[in-house]
Amino acid sequence: MRNVVWLLLSLVALPLAAQQPANSPELPTVSLPPELDRVLREYEREWGARNAAGLAALFAEDGFVMQGSRPPARGRAAIIHAYTGAGGPLFLRALAYSTEGNTGWIIGGYKGQSSGTDDGKFVLALKKGIDGRWLIAADIDNSNRPPRRPPGP
Repeated sequence: MRNVVWLLLSLVALPLAAQQPANSPELPTVSLPPELDRVLREYEREWGARNAAGLAALFAEDGFVMQGSRPPARGRAAIIHAYTGAGGPLFLRALAYSTEGNTGWIIGGYKGQSSGTDDGKFVLALKKGIDGRWLIAADIDNSNRPPRRPPGP
């Protein structure tokens, strides 16, 4: 049964893969409402300052950081630990977003320089804090670069 499900999923994915070639142009940037744009701009500022505590303050108390090749970090103390020593120039752009009530999300791209193509992509799950400000409930990102091949024998 598992093989049948895998085959069906593969057949569905083939036309999708054919529609988006690997060298396709980047998706366009969308404008965010000011209250969502604030989240991205503050993230850029704190990352650029290498301020792990400032980054963690952008997250909900029980927020998650889901970095590639690392276990999830949950809660502000774990987020500070995950981000300690990290940072540098960062430019974020939104590709899509949505909000409904006290929840929302932003899908976007990131890069370390102001021009050129995105280095990777992210999804921010958002929720409103008790003060009405949007906080990050989960930050999921991954690189656009191909995975490194392990050294040969």
